[in-house]
Amino acid sequence: APAALLADRRGAALLASVVAGDRAAFDTLYRQYYARLTDFVSRVLHQRELAEEVVNDTMYAVWTGGANFAGRSRVSTWIFGIAYHKALKRLARERRTAADTLDDDFDLAGDADPGADADAAQLQRQLDAALAQLSPAHRSVVELTFLLEYSYEETADIVGCPVNTVKTRMFHARARLRKLLSAVVSRSK
Repeated sequence: APAALLADRRGAALLASVVAGDRAAFDTLYRQYYARLTDFVSRVLHQRELAEEVVNDTMYAVWTGGANFAGRSRVSTWIFGIAYHKALKRLARERRTAADTLDDDFDLAGDADPGADADAAQLQRQLDAALAQLSPAHRSVVELTFLLEYSYEETADIVGCPVNTVKTRMFHARARLRKLLSAVVSRSK
């Protein structure tokens, strides 16, 4: 699409300015990516404060390592890849997993109010809870492809694995989500 091509060119031009030491260009790049990166990393880490630290670390890596961008992908793909890998490293360092952040007695269907099933906010909470139960690898491919609209190829670049691995992770993530969300669907009937 012409709009996507234009955005890619703008991103590459901004990054080139950042590499040249242009602080205003870095500020623009930072502002463009901050919210999306924070949302994405928050879902991986389950902690907004840690996500903000990872996003800042990511953008520092862009500032100091922008010359390493080889142009084999979109600038956004490269930046999200840095964020993803930094988030995984942070998870390992904090010795956290997605399961650790949820109560062991968590019951997705038990939390639903039958009278409020039609409420979009309730449905979003249930979906978020189901996504939170996925492993970081599975959750990331779902979010990158569905929420952030990256292709499987771009998602593979971001998470650093083959495209077929992304497809396999997506298959397993969908199966797990189907199982988790079936309790919600059953309660609403």
